[in-house]
Amino acid sequence: MGGMAKEKATITVDRAKLAEARAVLGVSSASAAIDVALSQLLRRHRVLRDARAYIETPPTAEESALGLTSPGWDSLADDTDWDGEWPENA
Repeated sequence: MGGMAKEKATITVDRAKLAEARAVLGVSSASAAIDVALSQLLRRHRVLRDARAYIETPPTAEESALGLTSPGWDSLADDTDWDGEWPENA
């Protein structure tokens, strides 16, 4: 998300946690470490919110039936030489 507006802030952090975060992330500045941490926090929150939404909304009968179907594997067959494409797996 480069190019987004930044805001200068004064914060108090645990020095050891900040040093460890900077080392783990391979960044030299506290700002970069905190930016990554905030991004990860927000991403986790969105995933949890979405998961809760799925849990709270049960699948319809049609969706459940679709989940029980199996694909027609014959329709997926093609003439690709997969051994030629991926010789180390041959």
